[in-house]
Amino acid sequence: MGILYLKWASSGSSMFVFQQERATARCRRVRHGVIVATGPATEAPLKANQPLTKHDLIDYFLSGCKPKDKWRIGTEHEKFGFEYETLRPIKYKQIASLLNGIAARFEWEKIMEGGNIIGLKKASPSSGNRSISLEPGGQFELSGTPFKTLHQTCDELNSHLYQAKTVAEEMGIGFLGLGFQPKWKPKDIPRVPKVRYNIMQNYFNKNDLPGVESLLMTCSVQVNLDYSSEADMIKKMRTGLALQPVRIHSNVVESSKIPTVSNLDYFNQLAAAIFANSPFSGGAPNGYLSMRSYKVDQVDKCRTGMLPFVFDDTFGFEQYVDYALDVPMMFVYRGNKYIDCSGMSFRDFMAGKLPAIRGQVPTLSDWENHLTTIFPEVRLKRYMEMRGADGGTSDMLCALPAFWVGLLYDEVSLHNVLDMIADWTPEERQNLRNMVPMTGLRTQFQGRLLRHVAEDVLKWAKDGLDRRGLKESNFLDPLKDVVGTGLTPADKLLDMYYNKWENNVDPVFRERCY
Repeated sequence: MGILYLKWASSGSSMFVFQQERATARCRRVRHGVIVATGPATEAPLKANQPLTKHDLIDYFLSGCKPKDKWRIGTEHEKFGFEYETLRPIKYKQIASLLNGIAARFEWEKIMEGGNIIGLKKASPSSGNRSISLEPGGQFELSGTPFKTLHQTCDELNSHLYQAKTVAEEMGIGFLGLGFQPKWKPKDIPRVPKVRYNIMQNYFNKNDLPGVESLLMTCSVQVNLDYSSEADMIKKMRTGLALQPVRIHSNVVESSKIPTVSNLDYFNQLAAAIFANSPFSGGAPNGYLSMRSYKVDQVDKCRTGMLPFVFDDTFGFEQYVDYALDVPMMFVYRGNKYIDCSGMSFRDFMAGKLPAIRGQVPTLSDWENHLTTIFPEVRLKRYMEMRGADGGTSDMLCALPAFWVGLLYDEVSLHNVLDMIADWTPEERQNLRNMVPMTGLRTQFQGRLLRHVAEDVLKWAKDGLDRRGLKESNFLDPLKDVVGTGLTPADKLLDMYYNKWENNVDPVFRERCY
């Protein structure tokens, strides 16, 4: 392991040894000594009689450092609800009945806002905390318990789908596993009555940003993972960003069985290509294999994207804090109410300069809330969120955490990836972005096919899971076909659309129904 570390340090970053020593020392001197499980952020106590400092914000991330035996796997996934008879998105009244039905039958606690049910939560001594929440367009989201094994994570997913489907089917409702709404337009999507989302939509509208469509029309799946130190976070952040999203644009040729790909947007990141599953919008092919990924990237350039500063030699917790401090705020939460403070920065807040609550300064809870309004491909909290994958079938939902756990929770696999990406130059990334390949995973890169890069990465993920000794590598099986053929889930849907479905998108509701 030491040899692998030194090899990567010499080939990619001369500052890394210093960073690791600095970060290890930092994690030993965290003032609060808080251990936080992977999962949704919890309410933090007010800091008595003194305002937050930048060091407090850095220490917030440092408090997430955990020894390896405390690392857990948290998953979140969204899905579209639709009416079987009409295929239309379900209205909030139907969503409320669905939530009430699940709460009554399976003993969940209701989450209310202004008299409206907006989610469910359950706490169990044996299985921890989990919640069901609603995205702006009524997307149904499970935020799962942080578990030790992939078996537990996948069992939880299947249990959730069983409970949700048991109640939904009695109401004539199905759940769709895609990354983007395939048939209906934003005007057809019912809004969820949550003040937070109203403020976010107003922010995007006021700033002439296309974020509202992304809020209403997309479904994603993510995995939340832990880090042991600042140095460990840096390695995982770089690996996650380098392998995360390939946004593949395809020129759809109606006579073709499988549409060709004409552009790769950004450089060689594999995860979203492998999981691409959103080729339709407005009832027809949209020219993308992952429309969700494309739309999310357009939301707001100051809060989305690839965070190039992560690859700088000076990157660490402090640099991420500096980035987040200057991302425009959307709201603060005071007295059980959301207060619009769109456009101001957290730096302004720390100086007591928010016009809506002038003179007040933030707590760590405000910092946590602000971090949830930033949407990069990998998001840092007191754990790391690997975002950037389309919603999909249940086996693909289990494959995503398996992919990242195999790479990021195993030192050998992690350093194999770091060695691979260490010599990628900005010029190569730009050249790859400008290439016009036939298909995404058949792109030529550094003298070989991109699919072969994916094969290497998938092998490292499997090896990493095998070394965990928990018999988890079978969860990667759905990815073997994707990488072996070079055909993503989206490619297969497009093939069915042009051949089996006779240019009709409606059958996708049956094909991708849970």
